[in-house]
Amino acid sequence: MTIEKLQLSLHASKLKNVAGLGKGTSDPFAIVTLLATGQGETPRVLGKTEVIKNTLSPNWTTSFLFDYEFGKETHINISIIDEVRKTTDKPMGSAVFEIGDILGSRGSVKAKKMKKGGTLYARLQKAAPRSAGKLALRLRGIKLKNVEGMFKKSDPFFELRRTYDGPGGGSWAPVYRSKHVKNDLNPKWEPATIDVNALCDGDLDRRLQVAIFDHESSGKHQSMGVFETTVNQLLKSAGNKNFTPTKGSKSYGTISVDECKVTGAESSSSATVQLAASAAADPSALPMPVPVQQFGGMSLGGGAPVPVPPPKLPTFVDYVSGNCDLNMCVAIDFTGSNGDPRKPGTLHHFSQNGQMNGYEKAIAGVGSILAKYVSSFQFPVYGFGAKYGGVVRHCFQVGKEKEVHGVKGILDAYKSTFKTSLTMSGPTVFTEVISLAAAEAKSRQEANPLSYTILLLLTDGAVTDVEATKQTLASIASAPLSIVIVGIGNADFNAMQFLDDFEKRSNMNRDIVQFVQFNAHEYDKTSLTRATLDEIPDQLVQFFHQRGIRPLPTKDFSVSNISVDPYNEEADIDLSMNYQDDGEIVLNGDQPGAYIDNSYEGGLGGLHVMPPPSTTPQGYNPHAQTVVSATAPAMAVPVPVPVAQPFTFQVQVPPGVSPGMQIQVAHPQTGQPLVVAVPQGVPPGGVFSVSA
Repeated sequence: MTIEKLQLSLHASKLKNVAGLGKGTSDPFAIVTLLATGQGETPRVLGKTEVIKNTLSPNWTTSFLFDYEFGKETHINISIIDEVRKTTDKPMGSAVFEIGDILGSRGSVKAKKMKKGGTLYARLQKAAPRSAGKLALRLRGIKLKNVEGMFKKSDPFFELRRTYDGPGGGSWAPVYRSKHVKNDLNPKWEPATIDVNALCDGDLDRRLQVAIFDHESSGKHQSMGVFETTVNQLLKSAGNKNFTPTKGSKSYGTISVDECKVTGAESSSSATVQLAASAAADPSALPMPVPVQQFGGMSLGGGAPVPVPPPKLPTFVDYVSGNCDLNMCVAIDFTGSNGDPRKPGTLHHFSQNGQMNGYEKAIAGVGSILAKYVSSFQFPVYGFGAKYGGVVRHCFQVGKEKEVHGVKGILDAYKSTFKTSLTMSGPTVFTEVISLAAAEAKSRQEANPLSYTILLLLTDGAVTDVEATKQTLASIASAPLSIVIVGIGNADFNAMQFLDDFEKRSNMNRDIVQFVQFNAHEYDKTSLTRATLDEIPDQLVQFFHQRGIRPLPTKDFSVSNISVDPYNEEADIDLSMNYQDDGEIVLNGDQPGAYIDNSYEGGLGGLHVMPPPSTTPQGYNPHAQTVVSATAPAMAVPVPVPVAQPFTFQVQVPPGVSPGMQIQVAHPQTGQPLVVAVPQGVPPGGVFSVSA
């Protein structure tokens, strides 16, 4: 399992002023909440940014760290609040983002319109794998130029700014902002502590900007000059060298570095051990905020530059955010062993009540993750194992178009195949679809060296000719391709075990295949996506490393290229918070908007939320009626989940009802009775989804 650390930073523009008539401009801060998206998860407030006074376009310096895993969706709610002293704070709007959506967007920047007005921007970058320590800094201004006017003095404060690597990273962004000193052109700012990773990614020679401003209560602060430096230059300058902030070609005074040092830096070896131990203990460890706070209480002094290890090879996050052209294609098994699709219980049967079959679930689950990283959103879909015109085809186009749009397009093309002259046949042969996927992947890479393809292959049984499959896999091992094979149904897949460690036994130079049996993950989408996509990051990285291909920045990126999503009325909900005496912020009880519908059906057609889980013991619903008989199925109480047609809701299994038994539920919208079977693996008190 590959886990990388990401750093989230936030800014907003043109927010609506909610301060009220005659009360000036809002003072916004942001609260970041990790939403519950998987079984057994609970929502949790991660932290808050600093408050920025009198502005509707805040650029917060506080950042947040996340553990990123390719195969797991992570949703966050960002609530923007106007701080109101001596009374209740006012909400300015909320937006929900998915970490993979942000990372897969151009420039790793995603934006969303707010209900009350304005736009919220979320940016991700790779965090350093080790702690580079804290920069303890004390600055002083000497004879700064007054920009306040003839009869007043400026109120100076300073910002430490950095640029970010990759597309859209060329502009200066604040990492630390000091308090202002009133009416003083020789200010002695309070000591500060800044996370070195947040400031410069641990690179002590990375260019930084120090910007001086005259604080204005209106929020329209006036520049008092800037200068560029590095952490190493600041360290060397402590007590013996000054800097000159300039504006245009004019000098605006002098900045003295009174004290500066770096403390707490980890060696690369100790950081590796710590991260490995953390991941082993809790692979889904919650992200933690990285506040940029005032420094105090530490004895400051000069310090020698901290040695920095040589730069490491690019990681998966580097490639995904560095112009990697990720692609996905899908291959579907139409052999006769899947059964007559017109009969309920067969693998290709389409339920009248909207419940997905195994093929649909695998496409929706795995496809929804991969699609976030495919910029074109176009996917080829192939079929194999069926007859057309009396001839068995081991590779044919599924759907009317060579490529379909989005995951819904894949599902629609899959369903439409049964309206053609197809005859389900056999045997089960993978070689042709694998060879085609490899050829297409190589063709794409000839046009773009950073192109990489993932083939999602769905089958109901073991391959017929194992040796031919081995030879094909060995022959295409050099292609920019990973293959994920998902076994659907209850067949004996033992013959597929040859895929385990196949690359070692066949002298292939890289592992390209992952096999997963769907039944082990049928009722847990996150479990399925983790299992199927676990090896993809390492396979992609190994391919590019072996060929010396490095990620590239996008040179033509600008703010106009940032994808701005519309406000989502269902999901972008203002969460109710409790501010505790110790400063901790917690959710004010279970509430809508804090739970994301992570079912296979719920992930289609946009983001949907769920009601909070029942607070009664073990999920028991006292209103459920149990009537177990041959003519009257047990009655369960539906929990509505408002989504697009068909309507999806959750059903709680009454006590005494076992998997396989039928229960009767009332459709939450129409009131019509429905009879559904309790899926395997869902116990009494458990919950499963129904679409109708």
